[in-house]
Amino acid sequence: MTRSAAPEAPPLARWSVGGEFLEALATRDFERMATTLGPTIRFRALLPSGPVELEGSGDVAAAFRSWFGGADQFEVVDATVGEVGGRLHLAWRIRLLPAPFDIGRGWHVIEQQGYASATTSIETMDMVCSGFHPEGHRPGH
Repeated sequence: MTRSAAPEAPPLARWSVGGEFLEALATRDFERMATTLGPTIRFRALLPSGPVELEGSGDVAAAFRSWFGGADQFEVVDATVGEVGGRLHLAWRIRLLPAPFDIGRGWHVIEQQGYASATTSIETMDMVCSGFHPEGHRPGH
């Protein structure tokens, strides 16, 4: 009888660095966030304003600071770490007040999904962003 090999467990380091990234985001510790990113990280994001490509941990952390650093009130509503096809999957939903870029008053929500190649640091990340939306807003209402 032939036994099939058990699926290989994801390396703990990859999941741990994903958790560290999310913890740094939750506390808005952008210096700590930069330490979870490889020094030559390739970051690609699809934002409502269009695609963005950055290289280097400092530039990537600075982008997150520009999106989230100026809020007076900030809350991570949900965050997950997982794996899809051998890549690290990171997802987070945030509510904040005020939203950046002078897009309106009141609480806003944003969700982002990232897929990363990582070992002990995140070397590449491809991310998609919902954009900032007024909390509770339903189109057509």
